[in-house]
Order: sequence, then C-alpha cells, then structure tokens
Amino acid sequence: MKTLDKIPTNKIERAGQLVKTGLKVGGNYIAYYGEKVVNPSLTKDKLNENNAEDIYDGLKNLKGSALKVAQMLSMEKNIMPKAYVEKFSLAQFSVPPLSAPLVRKTFKNYLGKYPEQLYDSFTPDSINAASIGQVHKAAKDGKNLAVKIQYPGVAESISSDLAIVKPFAIKMFNLQGKDSEKYFKEVEHKLLEETDYELELKQGEFIAKACSKIPNLRFPKYYEALSSKRILTMDWMEGEHLSEFTAHNENREKGNKLGQAMWDFYMYQMHVLRQVHADPHPGNFLVDKEANLIAIDFGCIKQVPEDFYKPYFELAQPEVINNPKLFNEKLFELEILRTDDSPKEIEYFTKLFHQLLSLFTQPFHGDFFDFSDEEFFGSIAKMGEEFSKDTQLRKMNGNRGSKHFLYINRTFFGLYNLLHDLKARVKTKDFEKYIIN
Repeated sequence: MKTLDKIPTNKIERAGQLVKTGLKVGGNYIAYYGEKVVNPSLTKDKLNENNAEDIYDGLKNLKGSALKVAQMLSMEKNIMPKAYVEKFSLAQFSVPPLSAPLVRKTFKNYLGKYPEQLYDSFTPDSINAASIGQVHKAAKDGKNLAVKIQYPGVAESISSDLAIVKPFAIKMFNLQGKDSEKYFKEVEHKLLEETDYELELKQGEFIAKACSKIPNLRFPKYYEALSSKRILTMDWMEGEHLSEFTAHNENREKGNKLGQAMWDFYMYQMHVLRQVHADPHPGNFLVDKEANLIAIDFGCIKQVPEDFYKPYFELAQPEVINNPKLFNEKLFELEILRTDDSPKEIEYFTKLFHQLLSLFTQPFHGDFFDFSDEEFFGSIAKMGEEFSKDTQLRKMNGNRGSKHFLYINRTFFGLYNLLHDLKARVKTKDFEKYIIN
C-alpha cells in the first residue's frame, strides 16, 4: 500500500483538498444526468460508486476528523447506499499509513526518543492504519506490543475540519437556529477526547477492570511508561478483526458466544458504569482462536448522565411506549419534542418516534433476542428508506433530541449491526448476574 510522507495540517491545505473532492463529486453528477437523458432507466448505483470512491480518496489522505466521519457513516448500513458503506468501511482499519521516515520523526516529536531507543524491536511499517492513528508491532522484555501513533496535526485540525463540514451538515439534516450548535460541540468534544491517548489509557484500564468478570471477553494491558498524549503502548493481542471472522464463520455456537459477550459488555457499561464504548465498529474488536472477544480501542467513551439515562431506557418499555401520556412526557424530557413546536410538529414527531421506538426497542422487550432475524433488520432498513423519502420530514426543524442521542444512538446502531453480522442469539438479561448488589 502507498505510504504518506506528508499530511495536510493547516486549514487552507485541508479546505483545498475538500474543495477538490467536491468538484469531482459535482462532475460525477453532471455525467450521471447527461447519461440519464440518453438512458432513462439508469439507476444511481454507478453514481454512488463513483462518489464513494472520490470522497474516500479525498478523505483518506487528510486523516483525522474528516476520515472519522466517513468511518462513522460506514456503520449506517440501513441508511447509507451500499457503495458508501463498503468504501467508507475501509476507514475502520485500512487507509494509507505514514511512511517509515515520517513515523520515526513523529515518534521523536511525541516521546523525545526514536522507537529503537524505547523498544527491543519496532516494525517500521504499520500493521493497521485508521482515521486518527496507526498501529505498529514492537517487542520489549519478551512481550509483544502494539504501539499506536497519532497522525501529525490531527488534534489541532479537528475544529477547523468541523467548521468546513458544518454548513453541509446543517443543510443535510435541516438543522435550524442556534440550538444546533450543541450537536457540533458534542462531536468536537468527543473527537478531541479521542486524540488524547493518556485519557484513552485511563479509560481502557478502568473498563477492563470493571468488566473483568464477564466471560469470553479480553482486554490488552497498557504501558504508561511507553505512552504519552500521542503515543499509546499496549499488549499485542492475537486475533482477527470481527468483520474478517464473520465473513467466514458458519459456527452458530461461536457467533452466539461472541454475541453474548458483546451484549453483556455493552449492557454492563450502560446500566452499571453509566459510560460506554461509543465506537462499536469491527475494527475495534478482535476474535481469538478460542472465540473470545477482544476490545482494543477505548478512545471514544461516552458518559451517560442520569437525567438522560432514565427517560431513555423508560422509552424502551412497552408500557411507556403504549401509554400516550407517559410517552409524550418522555419525549419532552429527551428534547425530542420542544416547547416551541407547533401542534402540527408535535403530532408529526410523536407519531414518527412511536413508530421508530416500537421497532428499535424490541430487543429490550423480552429475555431473549435473535439478532439474525432478517425481518427485524429489514424493517429497520425499510423505515430508514421511508424517512429518507419523507418530504414533510425534510421541512421540519431537524433539531431533535438531547445532544447525548448522537453517541448513544450511534452505539446501539453499531451494536445491533455487529450482533447481526455475528448472527447472534442473546439472553438480554444475562448481564444482570455480573452486578454486585
């Protein structure tokens, strides 16, 4: 794979790269509509493929928050066209890495020493490269280590990258008024946290210790003396990425075992720790030879405040969903309905969220759920398609819900998709036996 000797770090360079990408996408649309005149039956499949290719090619050299957005979008399997999901999913663990000379230079800047001065051995070429950093294999004192190094300029460019993306997001999601700023601040805050490897080390150690009682779940050990704000050293964990495992696995028992470990892991974090690994994509999980689940990235941890947690999970209860008065109260508590909404907006969004939550909360309605159920996921996909075509929805104020929805909903969408890939059947209340009263 081609390596990078330089990453655009200043605002002008990065904006210029995005403008070039925009021009390519515009050209794709012109070509599509020109061909459509000649061939009216032409679908958008080729257009989506071309756009996905050009957008990903533009973002992969920028790294950082721009590429992180693509990674997040790749998890929206029921909303994004297939071409985008397939191309953007490469951002999870397969992007052009930094060249060996740039790695060495960056290491000296971050830790004050070259890698060969810190480790007994260090592989100059990266093993995995993602949106914010890349991983190298190293060894010290007989232990195999994974060393994550952050790309230069990533932390410093987050605010300017989001400022460039912001106008497009406002238009795409029909955000209106100054209240929309809370969503952008939430994304900016979490992305800045993800660039703080000292914070990630503390989060990883805390969650690993708290969740150690959950079976079939493993975590790496971290090494503070070999880490810094931009370098993170941990145990090298042997295994294949979850997406690689699900591509060939035909053993239902293994899928159930891994799925149960993942479900218990997430439910324990959410209901006991009140903080959760909010980046559940396949690149952040490995599967070892004994079919244990290995969690390897704790950069994105979302705290769950009590005043959000309580009404959020009350809305997962059928007795609340099916009680119009209680349902309405919870929608206001979660800022889905607003005091400045018109009667028409209240009626519309109450109906929309009743439909959405009646479906999406089904895994919480019993003691068991089968995530291999194609009908359930087909219904989610169909609903997403209907929403995307709803002209009335596009006219409504898109400022809906507490800022906490951004990462909590992302967590559950990602979790559901991973469990679906595993074709897992899980006992939804099992995690409760690991709670010490």
